[in-house]
Amino acid sequence: FVIRQQNQQDYLEAADFINNSDIETCIIEHEFGIYGGNSGVFLLSFINRLKKPFITILHTVLKEPNFMQQTIIKEIALKSSKIVVMSKKAVLFLTSIYQIPQSSIKLIEHGVPDLEPILNNEVAQSELFRNRKVLFTFGLISRNKGLETMIKALPSIVAQHPDVLYVILGNTHPGVVKHNGEEYRDSLKALAKELGVESNIAFVNKFVSEEELHQYLTACYIYVTPYLNEAQITSGTLSYAIGAGAAVVSTPYWHAQELLADNRGRLFDFKNDEQLANVVNELLNDQNKHQQLKLNAYQYGLNLRWPAIGNVYMNVLDEALFAGQKPSRVVPPIIDVEGMPALNLSHISLLTDDTGIIQHARFGIPNLKEGYCIDDNARALIMALMAFEQDKNQKALKLIPVYLSFIQYMQREDGNFRNFLSFNRNYLDEVGSEDSFGRTIWSLGYLINVAPNNSYREFGRELFSHSVSHFKSLKYMRGQANTIIGVAYYLKTHHGDELLINEINTLANTLKKAYNINKDGEWHWFEDILTYDNAILPLALLHHYEATGNIESYKIAMESIEFLNKFSFENGYLNPVGNDGWMKKHGKNPIYDQQAIETMAMVLLYAKTYEITKDEKYLNLMQVSYEWFLGKNSLHIPLYDFETHGCADGLQFNSVNRNQGAESTLAYFISHLAVLKAAEAEYATLSSPLVENEKVAR
Repeated sequence: FVIRQQNQQDYLEAADFINNSDIETCIIEHEFGIYGGNSGVFLLSFINRLKKPFITILHTVLKEPNFMQQTIIKEIALKSSKIVVMSKKAVLFLTSIYQIPQSSIKLIEHGVPDLEPILNNEVAQSELFRNRKVLFTFGLISRNKGLETMIKALPSIVAQHPDVLYVILGNTHPGVVKHNGEEYRDSLKALAKELGVESNIAFVNKFVSEEELHQYLTACYIYVTPYLNEAQITSGTLSYAIGAGAAVVSTPYWHAQELLADNRGRLFDFKNDEQLANVVNELLNDQNKHQQLKLNAYQYGLNLRWPAIGNVYMNVLDEALFAGQKPSRVVPPIIDVEGMPALNLSHISLLTDDTGIIQHARFGIPNLKEGYCIDDNARALIMALMAFEQDKNQKALKLIPVYLSFIQYMQREDGNFRNFLSFNRNYLDEVGSEDSFGRTIWSLGYLINVAPNNSYREFGRELFSHSVSHFKSLKYMRGQANTIIGVAYYLKTHHGDELLINEINTLANTLKKAYNINKDGEWHWFEDILTYDNAILPLALLHHYEATGNIESYKIAMESIEFLNKFSFENGYLNPVGNDGWMKKHGKNPIYDQQAIETMAMVLLYAKTYEITKDEKYLNLMQVSYEWFLGKNSLHIPLYDFETHGCADGLQFNSVNRNQGAESTLAYFISHLAVLKAAEAEYATLSSPLVENEKVAR
């Protein structure tokens, strides 16, 4: 049975296949990057559908998981009869970071082949190895392997031991070849030549069988893993070396610290070629120390051989079989992802040129006469970041620097921002509105939190920091609210920034003060009128609560949300406040015209409320709000255009505004992506399909 990575239905059918077979128990091998969906969330559909008991082997346990990664691992642990990990560090992380009970975890070390002793080692007798003391590294080659550290150590080693040969066995990692070719391997060769040790290094660029690898490991004098990253919780190559009884020298990444303890190997500091050279020379000079390492490794490796490890797994599977599977929670999803259109950014691309995104469109055609504004480019940056975060959308990735450079072009020397730019790139104002300032800060804060690379993050941080001095001069609530959201995202990666904590507290206090002034017995709002972008105000206070833990912000946000709900829904669909006179205190909702940005704010508000409260009521409200775009509105007309993939500029009393400008189209896509993200979070607790093969909403 074949599961296509990004086909949700395949996971369900695989579970059905197993459920209807004679299979008694299952083993799930989990590694990030294998399974489809955001952070591999599609695996949960298989798990929740599966009726047979199963154990799960975690090959990677992250020290700093994101929300989806942590949620998925916790859900896997909840459903598994046992979670198997291969190191003590992994057990520690699962109990302390993921709050998984110790009783649910089983430590079983990485197994190694049970190979017979080699009587005639062809590798050792080969011309390459003959009369050489071989230092050896194997595995897919990439920069994080730190091979240059070993090469830099060679001159000091060769000075004492001219017969030393460093053999690097393995192909270059396919991902590295795809993006950079053999650049890294070539740089290693150039380094060896520069240091005068090119005759003391050999690259064996091929994949070998287990039997051949065993010959290499038993033929080498020292096995070296000079890896650069401490955060490696399991290393199969290191386990194989110990299993073969090799003398191992390694950097102190997590698995090496455990496996090489008790004199089963030697450690040296990351990137410290001098220390590495000293350790290698010591072992080359002292045969007794070298042999003791090999003996200790060999004896420990006997316990790692597959028959021994296999027996432990059989015992765990027997326990799972007799204990029975934990009950699944079969609940239909609230969010109807199957009914969502596929993510198609063609209209966004049409509106975007090398300057930025055009403000307006006549029907579906960009209206170049209207030029650009920072409002829309800030929204566009948020949308592109969300799209890339969702599923590594490459079209979105290419758009990010366009919108980011536009924002930079519009920033004044004093850190404030202009808003409007003509098509011929002439500034049309000196200073933009506070709303546009706040939306720009939101986009930059979000960029700093989720940037696809460090270059974009640092660029965004410069723009953000240059604007902070203007926070205190903000007078209008929506500018303040948008700024709060941006600062809250900034604080997700800069938790201890006291200056920005003070700034966000000051801004939030202004909103809370306005709320308390305008609130009375029945009117629970920040102003004496409901106007535009209303949901942004409680949304900002929820972000403030999330960033600082301020309970007053949470209480006011929740109270004002319930108030807003009273006027926003009718007959099962969203009826946001119309812009024909707005809704005055104790007055009536004018209903029309309804704007896409109002709906977007509602979607984001309910998504954040659900994220914080886990109350499914808000998932329902978010879904209903999103469906406004698709035709579940007072006119039963979709605003989203399934042909152009743009969004109409508003819902009028008897029709839709057929223009498809940037503001409305971005409002739709930001809402779409927010719903997808919430759906994946919800799906972590469900057993029904997230998407079908023909309706993948990505």
